[in-house]
Amino acid sequence: MTSPKQIPVTALLALLIGGTAIGFAGIMMRLSDVNPVASAFWRLALAAPLLWIWAWSVKGQDEAAGLRTDFTLPLALAGIYFAGDMGFWHLSLHYTTVSNATLLSNLAPIVIAVWLWLVHRMRFARLFVIGIVTALAGAILLVSPNISFNAASGSGRMFGDGMGFISAVFYAFYQLSIKDARDRYSTARLMAWSSTFSALALLPFALLSDGPFFPLQLNGWLPLIGLALIAQIGGQTVIAYASAHLPASLSSVGLLVQPLIATIAAWMLFGEAVAPVQVMGGALLLFGIYLCKRGS
Repeated sequence: MTSPKQIPVTALLALLIGGTAIGFAGIMMRLSDVNPVASAFWRLALAAPLLWIWAWSVKGQDEAAGLRTDFTLPLALAGIYFAGDMGFWHLSLHYTTVSNATLLSNLAPIVIAVWLWLVHRMRFARLFVIGIVTALAGAILLVSPNISFNAASGSGRMFGDGMGFISAVFYAFYQLSIKDARDRYSTARLMAWSSTFSALALLPFALLSDGPFFPLQLNGWLPLIGLALIAQIGGQTVIAYASAHLPASLSSVGLLVQPLIATIAAWMLFGEAVAPVQVMGGALLLFGIYLCKRGS
């Protein structure tokens, strides 16, 4: 078990790298020409075969290390939770800004903290509490110019924000299930099983949603391949590794780097303006992550 005062630097760096990769997921989803749920499905379906090749290639190492290689219910639960996260998040990206959707899906630290407090009676160090409040305040400032409570702005934005918040609930339980299963499975096998179940859970909704299921042009596959390789394999898989060595509460806060990356990328590609208050928010967010590391 990881000592509360000895957080592995490698795992924390892996977490931030994975969060950075996922920060570009919203950009690639916007560039795709399939319906939002279909883009979530293809992200997982295209990644699953590569993950299974990896899982089978390390089967001998898993057995030698005493890790399980069979199927258990937590693997399916992780996949279902992640399917909910991906489905609602991709819908959110379709209706609201990239920064809003990314922030709201990363409110998982609040969900996790409340869950651990209510169910496990877990208590948090004061510095960690200050860090999580700082990080969340920074994340809110980061997207505050894009948040509107004016009904005249249309119901679509509010619907998208609501979908983003729902995705945070699924994301929180996904992180907790990954943390639990990672003690018994290698990263490769865990991601192969969970990605497969996520894709299967999303498939019927992707087929029934409005909009194309398959890309309309050959180059329409490029954003979907990017989602699979960069976001799912290069992002989510690295995060699964990091989650094995970090507390769940710290993992969820560290992933708040995603709104920072998403906001900068959306500004550069889609012209979503970055105001001075957002720069301040990004600085607070990163400082909050640092405090959480010190106080975990």
